[in-house]
Amino acid sequence: MLFGIKTEKKNKLFKNNDDKETSDNQLDSNKPKDDKPDKKPKGHGKNGVDKYPGANREFISHPELKHGAPCPLCIKGKVYQLSIPGVVIKISATAPLHATIYDVEKLRCNLCGEVFTANAPDNITGKHYDEAAKAMIAILKYGCGFPWYRMEKLQESLGVPLPASTQWDKVESAANLIYPAFNELKRQAAQGDIIHNDDTTMKVLELMKENQTKNSKERTGIFTTGIVSILDEDNLKVRPKKIALFYTGRNHAGENIDSLYQTRDIKKDPPVQMCDALSRNSSDQFKKILANCLTHARRGFVDVVGNFPDECQYVIETLAEVYKTDAQAKDQQMSPHERLEFHQQHSESLMKELYLWLNNQINDKLVEPNSGLGQAIQYMLNHWSKLTQFLHTPGAPLDNNICEQALKRAILHRKNALFYKTKHGADIGDLYMSLIHTCNLMKTNPFKYLVTLQKHAGSMKNNPSKWMPWNYEKAVAVVA
Repeated sequence: MLFGIKTEKKNKLFKNNDDKETSDNQLDSNKPKDDKPDKKPKGHGKNGVDKYPGANREFISHPELKHGAPCPLCIKGKVYQLSIPGVVIKISATAPLHATIYDVEKLRCNLCGEVFTANAPDNITGKHYDEAAKAMIAILKYGCGFPWYRMEKLQESLGVPLPASTQWDKVESAANLIYPAFNELKRQAAQGDIIHNDDTTMKVLELMKENQTKNSKERTGIFTTGIVSILDEDNLKVRPKKIALFYTGRNHAGENIDSLYQTRDIKKDPPVQMCDALSRNSSDQFKKILANCLTHARRGFVDVVGNFPDECQYVIETLAEVYKTDAQAKDQQMSPHERLEFHQQHSESLMKELYLWLNNQINDKLVEPNSGLGQAIQYMLNHWSKLTQFLHTPGAPLDNNICEQALKRAILHRKNALFYKTKHGADIGDLYMSLIHTCNLMKTNPFKYLVTLQKHAGSMKNNPSKWMPWNYEKAVAVVA
């Protein structure tokens, strides 16, 4: 009652569904059981070796036998090496940042007094933070939401001090090296076929201090905009590129995406822009095909399901069928045009029936317009054409979920660290969040990527397009 519904899943919203499932399970218990055991639900069971792409691999030879050697058991046979080796996984741990102290030998001449000192590895002197240390600090802070002070306390307890001020200095110095990759990421994101955008509130102390001197007509809000751009959606031969971008400041999502469109190739067709129906999320400065989030519209019915269970169940179950059709299109790896025809064949009739039902609720005065249900219905009717863009435009998504998931990176930072101190600090955070979350979307190791960008900063600066999360390994091979 106080905090609302914990989940929006259909089978958790309606009690009659739970009762039906219970009765079905009771009936199933009376049936004879099959010999084959039921499959484990997704997310259960052991992780296979393919789930550890970041692990170091080491081949262990048999201590006594070699390929082609006589069998020690039957003597007459010969042993041969199997194509698939056995697997043992050992997992160990160290501090997020560990230190090595080099005691370099010093020798003094007893006659002239000259001192000869051995060189440390890589000729380092004093206290040195390598590329891996800087990358790990950035990932813990901007990828996992660890505040500076929390990392400082953790490292201190593990015997490797890492002051908060030092953490900032190191991520800032690394950002000065890798910013060309961020700029290239923005340029490529502007060429996207589908561009999602949304924003959330943020705190920047420097900007909040400026608010004290602003008049009532000036904007005082501070936001973080999340943008997810998808490229190569039409090409089934290549994996679509997904780019996440973050912008923190006074601009709304629509203003930030307009600045992105300024670098778009004018020869390209207008993109599909997916956002919710807030006016600040879009503008008319650039041509695009605007689509609105179906999940956002559905949430209006989820919020009032306790007061209007039957009406909400009809809407939610209808949309569930549409999502089921979309899932089938993804499973079959349909092209955008094939997916459009598939939705027109299976989803269009459902949406037409839903549209008639929504209108009847209002026209026949079956619902109070100012009630929660009435407002949810009116929202869908007001934005119907944009909510059903997937029935008219190839590739148009159903919802903005991928962008809302990306914004959780910024929300996690706000929740744990509470604020950015300066606008410059917010810009550094946007850079790292963009690079890290793009790596996550592309199933690329963000730690290795950030380390590589620092080590090859010179080559990357000359041609950053070859150093994106999806192709940087080829660039490394060329340099090596």
